Amino acid sequence: MSRIRNTIFILVFLCSFFTNYAQNITVDEGFTPEYLVNDVLINSSCANVFNVSVSGGNFTSGEKSFGYFDATGTSFPFQNGIILSTGKIVNAQGPNSSLSDDGGNMGWNGDPDLNQALGLSNTFNATVLEFDFIPLGNKISFDYIFSSEQYLSNPMSNQCNYTDGFAFLLRRSDETTYQNLAVVPGTNIPVKVNTVRGSGTICPPANEAYFDAFNDINHPTNFNGQTKILTAVSDVIPGQTYHIKLVIADEGNYRFDSAIFLGAGSFNFGIDIGDDRLIANGNPLCPSEILPVDATQLGATSYQWYKDTNSIPGATNAVYNISSPGDYLVEINYGPTCQTTGTIKIEYAEPLVINQNSFTECDADTNQDGKTVFDLNTIKNQLFTNLPSNYTVSFFNSTTSTTALPSNYTNTTAYNDIIYARIMNIQGCYSDYPLNLNVNTFDEILVDETIGLCENENLILNAGSGFSSYQWNTNPPQFTQQITVNSDGTYEVTVTNSSNCSKTKTFTIEPSSIATIENIEIEDFQENNTATIKISSLSLGDYEYSLDGINYQDSNIFRNLNAGEYVVYVQDKKGCGIVFETFYILDYPKYFTPNNDGYNDTWFIKNLDKRHLENSTITIFDRYGKLLKQITGSSDGWNGTFNGNPIPSSDYWFEIKLTNGKTVKGHFTLKR
Repeated sequence: MSRIRNTIFILVFLCSFFTNYAQNITVDEGFTPEYLVNDVLINSSCANVFNVSVSGGNFTSGEKSFGYFDATGTSFPFQNGIILSTGKIVNAQGPNSSLSDDGGNMGWNGDPDLNQALGLSNTFNATVLEFDFIPLGNKISFDYIFSSEQYLSNPMSNQCNYTDGFAFLLRRSDETTYQNLAVVPGTNIPVKVNTVRGSGTICPPANEAYFDAFNDINHPTNFNGQTKILTAVSDVIPGQTYHIKLVIADEGNYRFDSAIFLGAGSFNFGIDIGDDRLIANGNPLCPSEILPVDATQLGATSYQWYKDTNSIPGATNAVYNISSPGDYLVEINYGPTCQTTGTIKIEYAEPLVINQNSFTECDADTNQDGKTVFDLNTIKNQLFTNLPSNYTVSFFNSTTSTTALPSNYTNTTAYNDIIYARIMNIQGCYSDYPLNLNVNTFDEILVDETIGLCENENLILNAGSGFSSYQWNTNPPQFTQQITVNSDGTYEVTVTNSSNCSKTKTFTIEPSSIATIENIEIEDFQENNTATIKISSLSLGDYEYSLDGINYQDSNIFRNLNAGEYVVYVQDKKGCGIVFETFYILDYPKYFTPNNDGYNDTWFIKNLDKRHLENSTITIFDRYGKLLKQITGSSDGWNGTFNGNPIPSSDYWFEIKLTNGKTVKGHFTLKR
């Protein structure tokens, strides 16, 4: 065996040296199928392989569609291995400068097993490598890369579904149904151009995590793109005979070749000693848990356990009790030259430490009913002192509930509620953690105020007594119950009660001043006498008006006033003071009784002098227009006589010519 390997090394070295050394892969078609399987793909003395066969293109020029490849010194992920192609493998050598497009019109058929595995009916140019084997362990695996000319970096839309097919078909020798191992990891989806493809073209990406790249011209192979290294894996029964068939073919026609690269030495007859116990998988070991791992294999002569590549002293039994995290490997010997391995990766769940399990919020709305919103995302970050970032925590209202609470949760029990925190992605290690949610209230009612600030005065703002702390929004902030201000604006004070709950009260300070009465506009000698109080535009306040100093109104107009003397009071609503002024309403008497009883014996207009109208002229007529009397506003009036003789009871007319230019006409009654 060693002599054959040395021969291969020399041949490969010479081939690599003379054809684009350290640039592109090279291929060799001169090795037998048995050698490709036993010495390249498997390369283990433990292998029990037989019935090896290979078939592919029967090119008249003698080239083959299968063989050995060497990528030493190139950027290709495998150093060497086996290549199976739908065309000549010599055309798989880089650079990626031509279209590999072989096998047309030569009667090169597809494969019925591949058709059945992929649900196809139109495959062509199939290359098949198959063999029987008897595994020592209970698991096989091997690594591969799928490359294709159909990975187009600038395709047309009708080319997005072009894809060649391949399958790794495995069955027990006594069975007829194959299992396809060439699938997207964790799925049953066959690996093809349109199921593993990257983004960046008009074709939709698919399972991008497993796609490597679209290739430019300077690539070690002559294919337009390829997957990353993928691993085919399957459980097997030790000692049973299995048949495996590795097949690739063109779909639809011979155009655009594809290839499978199988990594040398990657076909592993290992054993499965159990699933990895990982936090990411949700199945780590719980704190202090011990996991017995049984690697017992029929025919094994010795065992050696390793942790993190270091042998474990004394760990030479088939069963090993794992009690700490690490990467474990068991080496199983079946003799001096035959050895298999099994691996398992172990992680431990963190022993969580409670940092805080009681959380208090203040009732945040106006209805102080002991219910408010809790931010469960914030609580999650405060709950444990050592919660790993990849642990998922959800909250529930009972230990049996399966419906998680929303991140913004309003407690259902007033003032105190109990909910439960649950680690969701680590199963079996943690029980639910009860949490107390407490709600404090602020029952005192704060009423915003609007206050006037009088000119040249200071104002004391009082937030009220009985609170634990105060903070005003002044610059700098003040922390007392009362503050003194001398300018208008909005002042806010945040008060905190003994339960550490806060509310804010707003004082709106508006400039104000005592009023200045600029004028009183009077409309009199009418059925509806009115007085309108005019305030100076320089007055800043909000004013109310009164004629008795007790009852005030917002309107500055007084109506239905009788003749007489009035005092108007103007008061600033914000407390800056009151001003007053006297005014007079004039009107004529509707009748008089000149009977010398000392009451209402003469007819005259009162208060003309108070309005500076005492020089006005008043003329009195009888019903026929006869002039009876003319007097001035300063006289004692008319006593009901004409030429010294009393005139009879009747209605009489008058005309008043006021010195302000206004004329008033009317009539009155003389009664005897």
